[in-house]
Amino acid sequence: MAGYDWISLTTDYGLSDGFVASCHGVIARTAPAARVIDVTHAVAPGDVRRAASVLAQTVPHLPPAVHVAVAGPGTLRPIGLRTPGGVLVGPDNGLLPWAADALGGAETAVMLTNTDWFLPSISGTLPGRDVYAPVAARIAAGAPLTDAGPRIPLADLARLPDPVVASGDGWLEAEVTTIDRFGNVQLAAGADAIGTLADRLVVGGVQAVRGTTISDAPRGGLVVYVDSAGRVAVAVHGGRAAVVLSVVPGDLIRVARA
Repeated sequence: MAGYDWISLTTDYGLSDGFVASCHGVIARTAPAARVIDVTHAVAPGDVRRAASVLAQTVPHLPPAVHVAVAGPGTLRPIGLRTPGGVLVGPDNGLLPWAADALGGAETAVMLTNTDWFLPSISGTLPGRDVYAPVAARIAAGAPLTDAGPRIPLADLARLPDPVVASGDGWLEAEVTTIDRFGNVQLAAGADAIGTLADRLVVGGVQAVRGTTISDAPRGGLVVYVDSAGRVAVAVHGGRAAVVLSVVPGDLIRVARA
């Protein structure tokens, strides 16, 4: 039976412990031919929204794969989703549906209950190693997702609230979805929203310009542009927009003509 050549891992485990290595090891023992892509393990502990955003923006660029994602408490209902572009396994806390949408939409959902697929000893605190990694390895090796547990209605899956986006004549108000390691502020608005904005702008009370690259702003200045994920974003040329604007994910930013 056909499986997957690739498995991806997205977690809040960090790299200072052996948690990620143990997930790699479990996969290697069960599906030694599968190759692993580490999306990120630097999600802040329990930051489900950040993990969901990173995963959803990354999976369209990965080969067909089984995607393991973990963030939040380890006691949540474990699920698997089949999509046209791959399989996702992780907790039922809203982490997976955005990525499923990015892969063509969830077609089948199951609750992971087949303990024969888990490690013999379940810790209760490291589901990525004990449940999700061995399940992903089985599916990558060719086992059907429906053998992992009973089907559950797609309508019953937990979903994160959709981020706020509003716009009008010459203005845009949108929720901050993520802040990357450079301090660039990504908004929930899609690329089409930038076309309604003027060349000279005010962002959160700070003067800015509309551009296509960060260097379109003068040194130290703000620029509003479309980032690599196709979202409207705000950056500072040579600085950190998150600091200049004093925002965190979940805040609302208003962008309007100067």
